[in-house]
Amino acid sequence: MDGEGEFEINARIWVWRAAPPAKGAWHFLTIEGQAAAEIRYAALGRTGGFGSVRVTATIGGTRWRTSLFPHRESGGFLLPIKADVRRAEGIAAGDVVTVSLTV
Repeated sequence: MDGEGEFEINARIWVWRAAPPAKGAWHFLTIEGQAAAEIRYAALGRTGGFGSVRVTATIGGTRWRTSLFPHRESGGFLLPIKADVRRAEGIAAGDVVTVSLTV
């Protein structure tokens, strides 16, 4: 954690595919462990539906507003990575990236 409500995380991009296969695929980063616990604490009293947390995310030179979503399997959060962000930064599923988050 860089400052109150500011976090820097390294994580691998992965793809969730619907069954049956849909036209597109959702790309995510999983935020777990200590980082997830600190984000949960920073967001106390400011969570949305389903426990979502509004954040500003930055990868490389690309910054966008989005939400983190609770991830039952890891006990952490999922960060969706939009196609526009992946194209702008030249990143894809399997890549490890550094994301800065502001809660």
